[in-house]
Amino acid sequence: MFARVVGGKAATMEETHLTQLGQGVRGFDSPAQAILERVPNPHPGTLYLARFTAPEFTALCPVTGQPDFAHLVIDYVPEGWLVESKSLKLYLGAFRNHGSFHEACTVEIGKRLADELAPRWLRIGGYWYPRGGIPIDVFWQTGAPPEGLWLPDQGVAPYRGRG
Repeated sequence: MFARVVGGKAATMEETHLTQLGQGVRGFDSPAQAILERVPNPHPGTLYLARFTAPEFTALCPVTGQPDFAHLVIDYVPEGWLVESKSLKLYLGAFRNHGSFHEACTVEIGKRLADELAPRWLRIGGYWYPRGGIPIDVFWQTGAPPEGLWLPDQGVAPYRGRG
């Protein structure tokens, strides 16, 4: 769901109709059903980075049905919109019963956020815990980061096992 456009321009925070924030929401059965909501960026035209970290992300292996776990880090440079964080939490939670490979989950999340928010730039790092003894890390971004952006490391150490 998108925030409304009023009179040809983006709605103000007061004019934005959010359906999940402040409401009891059961969650969604699949990522496709999940509603991502957005709110106007209070600093359009300002170069800054927003980061979301989901250290307990889960999805299901599409072959075995066993749970897969990841630490996701989503960085984006907003343009006109910010993602509303509760809707993002519910969207990510919708993967809990969704069967999909690591690469598909990570890239799908990045592309959906890019489509809904139209940010100046977005990247996602999916740091997946080992399956079959092999950790899989998946990275996707919309392009090169904007010049002059302070871009901190995502802060997730490479998997080292017990060594």
